[in-house]
Amino acid sequence: MKSHDLFRASSIMALGTIISRIAGFIRSVLTVAVLGTALLADTFNVANTMPNIIYNLMVGGALTAIFVPQLVKAMDHADEGSDFASRLLTTISAILLGLTLIGIIFAPWLVRIYAPEFATPGFEHEYQISIEFMRYCLPQIFFLGIFTMLGQIANSRGSFAPLMWAPIANNIVGIILMSYFLVFIPKFNAQTITTGQIQLLGIGTTLGVVAQALVLVPAVRRTNFHLKIRFGLHGLGKSFSLAGWTLVYVLISQLGYLITVQVATSAAIRSAKAGITTGVGITPYTNAYFVFLLPYSIVTISLITALLPHISKLAHTGKISEVKDEILRAIRTVAVITIPAGAAFFFFGPLISRTIFMSLSVDDGNYLGYVLSGLGVGLATFSINIILVRAFNAFEDTKTQVPSILFINLISVGLSYLLLFTLPSKWVTVGLAAAFSISYLVGLPYTLHLLKRHTGKINLSEFLPQHLTLTLASILVMAPIYLITRWIGEVSGIIRVIELLLVIVVGAGGYFLLARALKVAEVATFTQFVRKVLPR
Repeated sequence: MKSHDLFRASSIMALGTIISRIAGFIRSVLTVAVLGTALLADTFNVANTMPNIIYNLMVGGALTAIFVPQLVKAMDHADEGSDFASRLLTTISAILLGLTLIGIIFAPWLVRIYAPEFATPGFEHEYQISIEFMRYCLPQIFFLGIFTMLGQIANSRGSFAPLMWAPIANNIVGIILMSYFLVFIPKFNAQTITTGQIQLLGIGTTLGVVAQALVLVPAVRRTNFHLKIRFGLHGLGKSFSLAGWTLVYVLISQLGYLITVQVATSAAIRSAKAGITTGVGITPYTNAYFVFLLPYSIVTISLITALLPHISKLAHTGKISEVKDEILRAIRTVAVITIPAGAAFFFFGPLISRTIFMSLSVDDGNYLGYVLSGLGVGLATFSINIILVRAFNAFEDTKTQVPSILFINLISVGLSYLLLFTLPSKWVTVGLAAAFSISYLVGLPYTLHLLKRHTGKINLSEFLPQHLTLTLASILVMAPIYLITRWIGEVSGIIRVIELLLVIVVGAGGYFLLARALKVAEVATFTQFVRKVLPR
């Protein structure tokens, strides 16, 4: 894939992602302002993340893994893959509808599995709120599937932008919803929230996902893809065979996240019992993770989404050396932004969180920032792992990646439980962030080892020197800025916003100048990417 074509596709997606993330950022800030970071927010987040977990566990990961490679192959058929896509869309939609109904029925059990501490004596009210929220949020499962399938169909036809732009609709609905609560509904907490308010929050959140899915319908129609309701499994055998191992992969991944939620909510309940009011639990982790994903979503996802159909074609035609070259190019290119972004999160986590989430107290804002700092250490290796997983998918190998995610999650789960029983409850959520980063740092060499059966050996030496150079540039620039901010001390309001903006401008400018002086070739490549994203 030529650089021009790759960057053109990636830049369009990146622009959509940037706008979507800005809208998502506004939505997240408003959500924190409405719900806070304590137990009420935890009940909402537990319920609102469950549809994603069930969807990814049962279907989502499989769709992402098989849809594009299989559609690329199906395009050689006389109907250009329309029959294959129609049958898969119909089959998966039926499965998703069934999962949604089962989830609604068994919502109490899901809460007990996901956040067992909510079922302990003294927290019965929070338990009931979680169940109510979950029942209104679980229909998201169906529409998440529709969104993914329609988006992947568009991707297979070279139309990458709709999948990245569609979440804007979801975020706009969320912004309207949370703004309504801020303006028209008095402040409430877990003890004072009403049934009507729970219904409005749950249904409104789900409507955002509905909008996100439906806006893709016109985009698919424009690709001349003729979708119909087609029952039957004819031609889907290979897809479901691939999906089997993908389900195992996602199961392991989601079980790892389940442990994170359990440990975080356990820490929150223990902290509440001890009278600790600082936001401890899954909500600080969720919000920090949202900020953590910003550079990953804008750069890494944009590049690999544009790259996947291309490397799938290369793999299908046996051009292995070219696949390896494309993987290495992606790894080195995304590092230009993920490494300094991770360093910025590490050094300036509290400043970033206090500026973004202005409604939080200083203690709550700082705590969320410490979680972000812990996550930031693993940003670069997390991004590399996603690139390598997509490479497995291009070779239609969903089996070999399973040991990789198992190894990563064993490390994360082991560290999570160790921290739960060794750290004070207040600091467990920060420890979970560090465990996440460590697991991907340790797991990267093993994932590379597994991929060599397809691409040949990819040595760390092929990208590690560049990564170390970028890390050095980041530290040399950001460490002095960090010391200056510490010397200035705590500031508030517009002064804090100005401080963060200065940190970003000076830090980014200094980093790119130093990286170019250190002759990192990919800096120029990334500059090309940015120029295509920014309007002329």
